[in-house]
Amino acid sequence: MGLKSKLKHIVSFLLHGETRPVVAHITYLQADRQLDGKKIIITGGGKGIGYAMAKKFKAAGADVLISGRDETKLKVAANEIGCSYLTLDVRDTESFESFIDDANRILGGANCLVNNAGISLHENGFLNVQEEQFDSQFDTNLKGAFFLTQSFLKKRLETKQDEINKVLFISSETGMTADERPYGLTKAALNSLVQGIAYRYVNEGFRINALAPGVTVTDMVDKQDDGNLYCSYGITKRYYLPGEVAEVACFLLSDASNCINGQIINCNEGKTINARWK
Repeated sequence: MGLKSKLKHIVSFLLHGETRPVVAHITYLQADRQLDGKKIIITGGGKGIGYAMAKKFKAAGADVLISGRDETKLKVAANEIGCSYLTLDVRDTESFESFIDDANRILGGANCLVNNAGISLHENGFLNVQEEQFDSQFDTNLKGAFFLTQSFLKKRLETKQDEINKVLFISSETGMTADERPYGLTKAALNSLVQGIAYRYVNEGFRINALAPGVTVTDMVDKQDDGNLYCSYGITKRYYLPGEVAEVACFLLSDASNCINGQIINCNEGKTINARWK
């Protein structure tokens, strides 16, 4: 250490006292063990993107619990994936505390939550939106995710575990643009929530992010994987597959992404970029 550095260290010590060094642990992952030690809750896990994520996470070494309203579908999906399941209606906020308790018991302490459950009612413009439709989408897409995450954070903060906890929201590319319909509004609000709680709780051991997929082959868009992914309004003229989103989600829940926090990552090949030459 040179004289100048020594003087700076002395001045810093006099002003602030001795500080502990800050270190980072760089994680290198095996392809099939990316999620070792992760205990993951996925809402809306019986089909679509939720099912694809559960399958990927399980294959990557995680313990997984899927949830949803339809127990029959959940049971079939859980048997196919080899994971656990619990029924949950994300509109029933009063059930969240007991749900998290049950999930923790089954998983041995959940350290990851994926808020995937959501609905879109595809109204034909602002003037056609009914109050019931508005409430249904806000209760499912925003209110449910808000309070389930709140319950999850409270439980994790109580345990004071010395580990990084992950929360992932499945947003949408519609949340990145102006919209007139409830679905897009819920996703825009969700994106704001992600950044707000990510910033607030990063030093409490949480990493909170969102994925914003483009139009994906699921029941929600009434499109099946029939071998032709042509989509007239996609930037590269195609639909996206749930498995593609699941791959990105797997990375965000892994320890390799611990430096990523409060980000909304678009999975749409750049469609929502506000390019000057659009």
